[in-house]
This record gives sequence, C-alpha cells and structure tokens, in this order.
Amino acid sequence: MAKSTGRFFGGIEGGGTKFICAVGSSPDDLRAEARFATAGPERTIQETIAFFQEQIGQIGPLAGMGLACFGPIDLNPESPTYGFITSTPKPGWANVDILGGISRGLGMPVAFDTDVNGAALGEWRWGAGQGVNSLIYLTVGTGIGGGALVEGRPVHGLVHPEMGHMLIPHDRDVDPFPGVCPFHADCLEGLATGLAMEKRWGKRAEELPLEHPAWELEAEYLAAGLVNLIMAYSPERIILGGGVMQQVQLFPLIREKVVSKLAGYVDSPAIRKEIDQYIVPAGLGKLAGVLGAIALADTR
Repeated sequence: MAKSTGRFFGGIEGGGTKFICAVGSSPDDLRAEARFATAGPERTIQETIAFFQEQIGQIGPLAGMGLACFGPIDLNPESPTYGFITSTPKPGWANVDILGGISRGLGMPVAFDTDVNGAALGEWRWGAGQGVNSLIYLTVGTGIGGGALVEGRPVHGLVHPEMGHMLIPHDRDVDPFPGVCPFHADCLEGLATGLAMEKRWGKRAEELPLEHPAWELEAEYLAAGLVNLIMAYSPERIILGGGVMQQVQLFPLIREKVVSKLAGYVDSPAIRKEIDQYIVPAGLGKLAGVLGAIALADTR
C-alpha cells in the first residue's frame, strides 16, 4: 500500500456528464472526494472551487492541482485560448475558459490535459500501465476517447489525439446503422460507443445478453481501431476502460480479432504470445481520471 507523502494534491476529472474532484496523494491516500453532474459552466466551476476551498480550509494549502478535462481542449500555452474547451458538441460548453476559471477561483496554477491523457497517466503510475514506457488508454462509454503516453509523458501535437474519431471500415451490408457522431457519422465513436449500441439495438449495452450479435460487431469495430493505434503509436500496452468495457466478454473477442487483423505484420512476442497481457482492462476503474489529474498535479 502506498504511504502518504504528507503532501496533498487536488485532482479534477472534468467529464461531459459528471465532475469528480478529489484530494490526496495516491489511490491509497484519498482524503476527500466529491462527484456532481456536469451542469452549465458557471455552476460547475463554482461547485468545483467550493469543494477545494473547503478542503484547503481543513487540511491547509495543496501542493498542486490538476485538471483532466473533456474536450476538445486547447493545450497550447502560447495560444490566446489556452485552457479553453473548444469545439465540443456539449450545449453551453463550447469556447469556455475552464482552466482559467478554476485557476483564478482557487488562486493557484493548475496542470491541464485531456481526461483520457490524465487517465493514461494515472494508469501508468498506479494501475494497469505500470512497468512500461509507452501505452494507449482507450475509454469506451457514451463516447470514445484515447490518451497516449510516450516515455511516461502525454502526447500532444497540433491539438491532442482524438482516437475516437478514427475512420474505420464500415460494411453497410452487414451493419446499415449510419452512426451517431455529429461530425463524422460513422467514425469509431459513431459506431462503437454505448450510445451507438443503444440506438442500433434498442437496448442499453448492459442489457444485451452475452450471445447477442452486438458483441461480435462491437469487438470488430474496436479491434479495427486498436490495429490502427498499434500501427501508428506502437504502444507497449493498450488499456481499455469505460462503461462498455465492463462487459468482460469483449476482451477475448477483441484480442483474437486484433491478432487476425495484424496478420503477422507486427512481429512481437506481445502480440504472438502475450496478447492477454498486452490488451488489458483498466486497473483504476472509475478513479482513473481523477487519479490521473492528481498525477498531473504531482508532475508540474
């Protein structure tokens, strides 16, 4: 069990449906936690600030603060909109200065990254990503998002990775469903989210029986996405989280299809012999994002 460092950090997982705030130093040393629905920006930022002000009043100043936020977000410190949520389809949240609002409200700097990069960092430090230098974390739930770490550092670029919006094969004779993404229709997110499954099959994913054809199709789409990520990033491990991935029957299906689609091209023991240890479930569960935010704060 991790011991307390005596230094406590604040972490915020800013999600499209809920915010999770916590104070602590590790998974075994969380001193306080709060969850609340993502309302409008002003109310949500105020609730976040109020939680940390209360905690600071009880335990004293925090050693750092991290925010792992839904997006798309502007991560370029030289940009006039650095710290903003940008082109999100979430009503009321486009072009919101989420970082500035929280930082000014608390009177302290805040480390900032995507929610999935934060989760990737948390898994690398304390969860299923321990022991490797590079990994992909993909969450499959109401949306699909991915974070990448190389040498333990989150990948940024022109903006940040948007793995859920990869374009993947879509055989409309097999699956005539048009997709749900408001930008690209049948990208990976449009075809394989929990929302897509519900709209395609008329039931929530967790209500579908194990033998339902939904799972074979879901595994096909997710495996296609993972093959693209393996080819592009060559990660040492792939971690799958999110609500849909609580259906553990998906993992063997996805692994089998990934090996088949790679067709022997990536010649690594991780693929040939150790695929069960290469594509793995998240280790931190629903706390991956907020723990990742604490890890962000602890690496400033």
